[in-house]
Amino acid sequence: MIRELIEVTLSWLFKNAKGHDAKSFYTGPAFANLKEKQEITVTAPDCGPTNSVLGVEYTHDGGGKFPTLHWEAPPHIADQVKEWLLVSEDPDAFLPTPICHGIYTGIPATKTSVEAADFEVEDSSRALLKGGFHYGRSRNGSIYIPPRPLMNHGPHRYFFEVVALKDTLDPSLLSASTTREQIGDAIVGKVLGWGMWVGVAERKWQ
Repeated sequence: MIRELIEVTLSWLFKNAKGHDAKSFYTGPAFANLKEKQEITVTAPDCGPTNSVLGVEYTHDGGGKFPTLHWEAPPHIADQVKEWLLVSEDPDAFLPTPICHGIYTGIPATKTSVEAADFEVEDSSRALLKGGFHYGRSRNGSIYIPPRPLMNHGPHRYFFEVVALKDTLDPSLLSASTTREQIGDAIVGKVLGWGMWVGVAERKWQ
């Protein structure tokens, strides 16, 4: 009861602190020449079209499963991809910048989909996941933070952004301590294109 009251109070205090899209990952300097144009098509076949409400199994209150994602790039991009980058963030949190729910690096160019099993740890000393790619630092250090918006703060959007890179990242960045900001700096001049799928979650106190 006390926890719920605190959450609802915070939601009321920060009711207008949402929509930090302008500080999302895809708005960084690395994307300056793309003018926010999405050329990578990202879908989540188990969840529905973009802006679909996430089932409870994909949230903190359920199993916290990472949604299955598929993506496709047009030929003029696909032929140049050296690796993919995947970022998950919540732009509707009440903090000044979106919360990073997960960042995944070194995704092979031949891999154009992910599923929940890919996010199980293969080798923690190398921040390597079973999907054959690496995880960086989320806001709380977890491999993935499932959606858990404040109660009564309204719907939160969760961006799942896929970025095509024309060069591989420096191996030193394939680390569990590497942040969203460090990756953002490292991909300047390397981005071929991007796209995202958006899931929506809301928690209400009744």
